[in-house]
Amino acid sequence: MVPANHLLRDLGSSLIEGEGLENARDRIVAYLRKYHGSLIQGDELMVVAGISEYARRIRELRVQEGWPILSGAMIRQMLDGGEIDKSDLSFNDLNDLKLDSYLLLEDRLDRDAAHRWNSANRIRKSDYGIKTKIIEYLRLNVGKPVTGEELKYLANDKSEWPRRVRELRTEEGWPITTKISGNSELPVGVYVLEEDKQAEPHDRKIPDTVRVDVLTRDNHCCRKCGWGYPDLTPGDPRRILELHHIEHHADKGKNTAENLITLCNVHHDQVHKGGILKNELVALLSD
Repeated sequence: MVPANHLLRDLGSSLIEGEGLENARDRIVAYLRKYHGSLIQGDELMVVAGISEYARRIRELRVQEGWPILSGAMIRQMLDGGEIDKSDLSFNDLNDLKLDSYLLLEDRLDRDAAHRWNSANRIRKSDYGIKTKIIEYLRLNVGKPVTGEELKYLANDKSEWPRRVRELRTEEGWPITTKISGNSELPVGVYVLEEDKQAEPHDRKIPDTVRVDVLTRDNHCCRKCGWGYPDLTPGDPRRILELHHIEHHADKGKNTAENLITLCNVHHDQVHKGGILKNELVALLSD
């Protein structure tokens, strides 16, 4: 049995050929890169790695080298928490999504990942609540993409973390964008705190369903100047898209798509300074 087991292990590891693929970790990342964007089952990686402790090697690839590898457990939590929709996934059958499934988001290394994971480890050990840990971590990485795996780690793997992120965005006004809630250019499973500033109190508490409807209606662009995330360039003061109430809450304005308009941060600031009047917003919305 022992020689047979060794033969099977060697046969599996020989499926990935190439230079510098002598160890399990190198074979795993080579396999994931070959099929990046596709859902890979843990059993496949166990065969390719030639070892049963493949999950540990995946953690090393994620934390030490910065490969953006998502686990099935994390994707499932995002689905259950409403942070992603199944239509955004690269696979159609959710029955294929197991806790030990894996997906390499992009075929590239994140060079800042090791530093971020050190910060995440420090925050994770603190006595703060999950929501406080998440926003502290995002504020340390303003404007930088972080994965759901990092936020899941901060929450000590508790499944409530997607709900806490949503509360930070919709109830406390932090401009945290994802593929479906602000920045359609982002990969699935990635979060960005666009600016270290909370929205005005009357522009908070917009349900994500309404937020998505408004952004979709406005083609993810500012209705005043047409700016969107694909136009993001160094030196341009326009950094984020924000939703603005045409009829303020104080005047009994509602959180409905008909009462909201998408503006870039520059023109949103102009509105609050009186540079753009309500009748102009109404005209923009009717164009």
